[in-house]
Amino acid sequence: MNNTIIGTAGHVDHGKTLLIKALTGMETDRLKEEKKRGITIELGFAYLDLPNGGKAGIVDVPGHEKFVRNMLAGAGSIDLAMLVIAADEGIMPQTREHLAILSMLGIGRGLVVLNKVDLVDKDWLDMVILDIEEELAGTFLENAQIMPVSAYTGQGMDELKQVIFHMLQQSPPKDDDAPFRLPVDRVFTMDGFGTVVTGTLIEGSLRLGDDVEIYPSGHMAKARRIQVHGGEVERATAGQRVAVNLAGLKVSDLEKGDWAAKPASLENSRLLDVVVEIDKNMEREIKNNSRLHLYHGTRDVLCNLLLLDNKPLVAGQRAYAQLKLEEPLASNIYDRFVLRFYSPMETVGGGIILDPVAMRWKRHDEATPGRFAAMESGTLAERVGAAFGWRSPAFPKVAYIRRRYFKVDEADFDGALQQLINDGVLINLGGQAIHRDYLRVIGAKAQNILNRFHAANPLQGGMGSKELISRLLPKLQQSLAEKVLGELAADGMVKENGGFVAHKDFKPTATADHSKIESKLLEMYQNGGFAPPELKDVAAEFSKGQAKEKKAFEQVFGAMVSGGVLVALTPQIHLHRDFYDKAFDTFKTMAGNAPEVLTKDYRDELGTSRKYAMAILEYFDKKAITKMTGEGRVLLNEKN
Repeated sequence: MNNTIIGTAGHVDHGKTLLIKALTGMETDRLKEEKKRGITIELGFAYLDLPNGGKAGIVDVPGHEKFVRNMLAGAGSIDLAMLVIAADEGIMPQTREHLAILSMLGIGRGLVVLNKVDLVDKDWLDMVILDIEEELAGTFLENAQIMPVSAYTGQGMDELKQVIFHMLQQSPPKDDDAPFRLPVDRVFTMDGFGTVVTGTLIEGSLRLGDDVEIYPSGHMAKARRIQVHGGEVERATAGQRVAVNLAGLKVSDLEKGDWAAKPASLENSRLLDVVVEIDKNMEREIKNNSRLHLYHGTRDVLCNLLLLDNKPLVAGQRAYAQLKLEEPLASNIYDRFVLRFYSPMETVGGGIILDPVAMRWKRHDEATPGRFAAMESGTLAERVGAAFGWRSPAFPKVAYIRRRYFKVDEADFDGALQQLINDGVLINLGGQAIHRDYLRVIGAKAQNILNRFHAANPLQGGMGSKELISRLLPKLQQSLAEKVLGELAADGMVKENGGFVAHKDFKPTATADHSKIESKLLEMYQNGGFAPPELKDVAAEFSKGQAKEKKAFEQVFGAMVSGGVLVALTPQIHLHRDFYDKAFDTFKTMAGNAPEVLTKDYRDELGTSRKYAMAILEYFDKKAITKMTGEGRVLLNEKN
């Protein structure tokens, strides 16, 4: 028999706790107030001895409407549900609510225990059974066995045990290979040992000495002692009730609702992408931005429900949505949850987490509904595409997407990924990938930036690629940003040319005024030779007329610099390319005839002043063409 947690559910005073005592001999009500009031307040725990020598954990949940929060903390770990109904009262309000909660949590197996049959006659019993069958129609318990028993007299208890044993034999196997995850339902101190937490291990296996991370706080500890059903073990597996002694933590470091899990296996988030289903008995309308309680694992978090289409929901409807949380929550994809109203406290519905670390989506993005649908029920390739579609703004690593979203064989994931790359849906960036839809978003932004640049610089062939990257993808690593730029060019959204980038449709256009200014500037810098005019003086020549002429000058001058016609030695000193090449050739010749070239000799050879000679030499130094040695310079690079 696989490890399985049996859980009770049902209305208050229908005999759940007494039923567990009749099955196990254990009393699950441990609080004085529980014994005094005769009702369960906190979760109770027991175990059932199995024919194969094993033990099945049992969780006893409160039935009173005031303690549904506590019921929810235990219901999330149930594998096999026992819906307990008193024969003398039949279906009651908490019967319906508990049944709805079990359904929302995805509990697919269970039976009905019709308790207190010693208090009714056969005709009444037959009528109650008919009512139960009608109530259960369309639920996961529609065809479940209904077991008439009396926990008080023992009637039917042996038969009930045999049915439970048979159902446990049919239990599906647990995922022992997944990273271990334990929702904490109790925290206390044990004399001589320290801090202890209890919960149901829902995934993986926990071994003695394992490192444990507490979510959402991030506290770290070691599993110093592990107990299962009161006995010490070296290894606990999924489906077992576990008590863990956590070395290195104080009781104040933890609280009910935390997760004890494998380090780095979870991630905190305040935003979840979900599919929500409203309870069929809900009488109220659920509006966009409703404030609700989210119940996940053993945690209760306040949140706001953000509906994708902004339309209110009514009973039985389902919709894609985001949950904006008031506290961080650590969850996994396809975890289930329950929603209840903030006030008054009543169950709204539940759902499934489709993205545990969601990003803000744009309400009118046409791709969003398709991604929700793909993550909920698509093929593996469709789900991989949707995951990258959502996460692309963060330029996710492939390994991160695989770890966070997919519990599938690595080869299957890689096959789906390669298929999407081959089909052009995903862009491979070498260890990272983005969706083509997001590449188009980046492309549109790049085109807007370039259009503004071209409007201001109609004569320049394009914007420098580094400048574009700094505006377009300022937080991205340079090498990765260059790959993205290359993909934009390959996709035809931009044009790359020698370190410059232009809009795909851009062509430099010069007016008659531009041509006139260019001719005048060429004359000024050619006549200036190795002692060219400074920029401030040149600009003054073109600022005497209208602002239009000044703007045209700036455009022409910028194009001449970016195009290499003028070389910017300093912000104020520019050499015509012909004279720059002559300056280089002169230094090269001099360097071949002497160990080092002195500044004064170079100045005299050029026939200029020290100011301009120094500007040329310091530019050579900056470009690693020359290097200062002693009193002069030597040639480092014979190519200009």
